[in-house]
Amino acid sequence: MWRFYFDQLYQTLPFFLKGLWMTFAVSGISLVLGTLLGFAAGIARASRYAWLRYPLHFYVDVMRGTPYLVQIFIVFFIFPEWGIQMTAFVAAIFSLTLYAGAYICEIVAGGIESVPPGQAEAAKATGLSPYQRMRRVILPQAMRVILPPLVGQYVLIIKDSAIVSVIGITDVTRVGWLTVQRIPEGLMVFGLVGILYFSICYPLIRLANWFERRMCDEGARL
Repeated sequence: MWRFYFDQLYQTLPFFLKGLWMTFAVSGISLVLGTLLGFAAGIARASRYAWLRYPLHFYVDVMRGTPYLVQIFIVFFIFPEWGIQMTAFVAAIFSLTLYAGAYICEIVAGGIESVPPGQAEAAKATGLSPYQRMRRVILPQAMRVILPPLVGQYVLIIKDSAIVSVIGITDVTRVGWLTVQRIPEGLMVFGLVGILYFSICYPLIRLANWFERRMCDEGARL
């Protein structure tokens, strides 16, 4: 019986690979856009301007304080009632970008705030503009704090992308649900799903661990 199920599962492998590509596309595009959004929002949130900080504080609290499942339902099912039509693919990327951006915003803001204020004051005394101070002095130092949790957050976002299957995106999770209806051996089917997710996430996990070790070594030398 196991051999029979294994042969059937092997025949569906091309569909799993297509689902894996869809997972990679949705999560990859969302992470790129979410990183851009998160860095812009994080820099603004770490600024001294209250009119920037308070709206971003609200955005981050809402996105982090509500389930992603609810967020994607609102984007895909409620937005059309307001006249905002999106395909399932666009809705998945849009919602996942906003979700990722909120978490990345907190990571970036925390990294910027970890830089001693004296660094910015010294840069200001040399005549650098706010943009130059951020790009040349503050961000290079903050990146040592930002990178380890940022890469770790990427892993969590990729795993959370499995939720996009509920709106019809044929990612690797949805392929697993469709397959298990024909091959009633759930452990085998979703074991394969887990292996495919692991194949994406494991390199990022190793990269995050490398960043953490490097930061600890730099801290020890200091």
